[in-house]
Amino acid sequence: MNFHSLVDRVIKVDRGGPESRTGMLLGAKKDHITLLHEEEGIIYYNTHHIKSLTYNSKDQVEIDVDIPDDFTYIKAKDFRGILEKLTLRWVKINRGGPETLEGVMDVVTDDFVTIVANEEIVRVSMFHIRNISYGIKVDKKNKCKESDNGKGDCGKEKGK
Repeated sequence: MNFHSLVDRVIKVDRGGPESRTGMLLGAKKDHITLLHEEEGIIYYNTHHIKSLTYNSKDQVEIDVDIPDDFTYIKAKDFRGILEKLTLRWVKINRGGPETLEGVMDVVTDDFVTIVANEEIVRVSMFHIRNISYGIKVDKKNKCKESDNGKGDCGKEKGK
């Protein structure tokens, strides 16, 4: 699939199921895409596992995030390069369903990655990594402004 024409647009990866996410496509390479999701931050998808992409050209959806001018994220020429740059970072692999795994990325080889999760060392086959994310997140747009009386424009008191 050619994903380059959808960069900077809000898309939906897969039609449904635990791996489906809607977000802004930040980048597209030969074997992975980079998606900015409003709740989960940056998610890298292995394109081999993407079944479909949806872009609504008529009713364009926007995500509720405020992207700072100096916003940066990990980039690499291929999916393995992304994984290597995530070494020693807290990651979440295969974000939905029973195969979700969270922990510290330890080793990346041609065949597998090693994740340290609690007291376990888990090897995950490179082929079976559908997507991966790490700790970076972008703040949501602030729609409620603080006023002098301690209440925001949305009527909620501070600290509640």
